[in-house]
Amino acid sequence: MRTKKYGKRKGKQRYRCNDCAYIFENSRRYTNKINKRLWLEYSHQKQTYQSLAEKYNTTPQAIQRYLDSVEVVFPRHTPQPTIILMDTSYFGSFGVMVFRDYYRKQNVIWKYVAHEKLEDYAGGINELKVLGWEILGVVCDGKRGLFQAFGTIPIQMCQYHQVVIVTRYITKRPKLEAGKDLKELMKLLTITDKESFTGALEEWHYKWNDFLKERTFNPETKKHHYTHRRIRSAYRSLKTNLPNLFTWYDHTELNIPNTTNSLEGTFSNLKNKVRVHAGLKTHRKIKLINELLSK
Repeated sequence: MRTKKYGKRKGKQRYRCNDCAYIFENSRRYTNKINKRLWLEYSHQKQTYQSLAEKYNTTPQAIQRYLDSVEVVFPRHTPQPTIILMDTSYFGSFGVMVFRDYYRKQNVIWKYVAHEKLEDYAGGINELKVLGWEILGVVCDGKRGLFQAFGTIPIQMCQYHQVVIVTRYITKRPKLEAGKDLKELMKLLTITDKESFTGALEEWHYKWNDFLKERTFNPETKKHHYTHRRIRSAYRSLKTNLPNLFTWYDHTELNIPNTTNSLEGTFSNLKNKVRVHAGLKTHRKIKLINELLSK
């Protein structure tokens, strides 16, 4: 912040802060301390350039310069056996892919991507292995190919993501009875065991099997197609992902979560705090995200 000379004591030049009247000797050390305090208020307490400028009696441009001078310190995590939660969230033109230690609730590594790709997830897990982490299991959103990408590591598909996929096909307010029954079935996914859900899904399919096989003739193309394709797609998604929807149940000794909710909370916090600072240039937005993910 703005300072001025305040005389000497024992041969050492002293300074006085114009904003808070604090008197000190080492100008650089004090400036760094103030800048870090500004950065904390800006990044974690949702203070904007304007609000900080008013608080410290300076200009938004000066606050921006002070904040640009602060370097984000990345924590060093000790590699340990853990379950890794991984997912990607988007911030305009880029996404941030995060790998989170579920046992200790810490974001271990993250990378910035243009698109969510299988090779980036595989690369992140390999990077953790190189760093010395023992990956006991992975929880992910079920992106195609992920279940086969990590060898023998147990993979749990986030059950919440599966519910979202099915809802996308049948909508939140399905009109067909088959869709209504499937919606009720999906309410059981996160609160029941493997055998119960599998049995209920088989019963649903047995009840609606003939309905799912219905075909409609298209007079323009002279071809038949399935009449209820969206409900068929919802069921096919469930059947395909079912082996990985209850990995937590098959490996109870590992305490694998059945969703990526811990990571979703991190993304929600990121979105809320980044949204406060609308209009940030990409490099400043990335710096803010780095700060929030490193805590």
